[in-house]
Amino acid sequence: MTSLDDRRAGFQQYKDDVKTRGKPFYPYAMFHDTVMSLVVVVVIVGCAVVWHYTDILGGELGDKADPGTRTFVPRPDWYFYFLFYLLRIFKWPETVILATVGIPTICLILLLVLPFIDLRTERRLSRRPVAVVGAALTVLAMGALTYKGATAEEAIASEVKAAIPSWAAKQGFAGNKQALDGANLFAESGCTNCHTYLGTGSSNLGAPDLSAEGGKNKGIEFQVSHLECPSCVNPGSPMPAFKDLGNENLQKLSAFLEASKGG
Repeated sequence: MTSLDDRRAGFQQYKDDVKTRGKPFYPYAMFHDTVMSLVVVVVIVGCAVVWHYTDILGGELGDKADPGTRTFVPRPDWYFYFLFYLLRIFKWPETVILATVGIPTICLILLLVLPFIDLRTERRLSRRPVAVVGAALTVLAMGALTYKGATAEEAIASEVKAAIPSWAAKQGFAGNKQALDGANLFAESGCTNCHTYLGTGSSNLGAPDLSAEGGKNKGIEFQVSHLECPSCVNPGSPMPAFKDLGNENLQKLSAFLEASKGG
């Protein structure tokens, strides 16, 4: 009861102070914050519209993405480096949810409930060891993950390439040079970012497993046409066009796909 009485007395003192020295947060300050937030959102939307339809703000930021590139290393903006490296730690499809949703959500929930759990009025850092240690560990973890994300080398293609010999042995195209070259292109072009192949890669946007693509007997010509313009062959397909790889490389990729009979 003493704690409850103290809080009631503190709240009453706050109300008395508001009456004598200022206005309460609700609704006055909250109203001002809401109006300012709306102004900021309107300004951002207005800048986006002006940027999209005019050249006043500089037009395009850079060249459009080239799905045919095999050298570009994708990286997020610096403030997402910590999440970028978490994804490299939890790289298996079954654990990606931990890096993208689980850990950030748990940390955010802990941050939101902390004020409701710790009701002490003590402000001196020396009297709050748990809070100080928790804050220090959070800063260190974010700093370490950000640094690792900024300096990490792209290893996805090399990891996929390491699996190619086992693919060739299981699928039986070890003696097919064109199919082997196509498998290397498959790894370098980032195809496993959306497709899976004999347990390697991850399935995104409904992209199918390609381990048994050759068992469908679609033929080289169909595979080349599909790679050049997926939405032309399969209307509504979200798969990007790989026409920029060139016909020779598309022939190799197609040979690899047609040699994939499912092991």
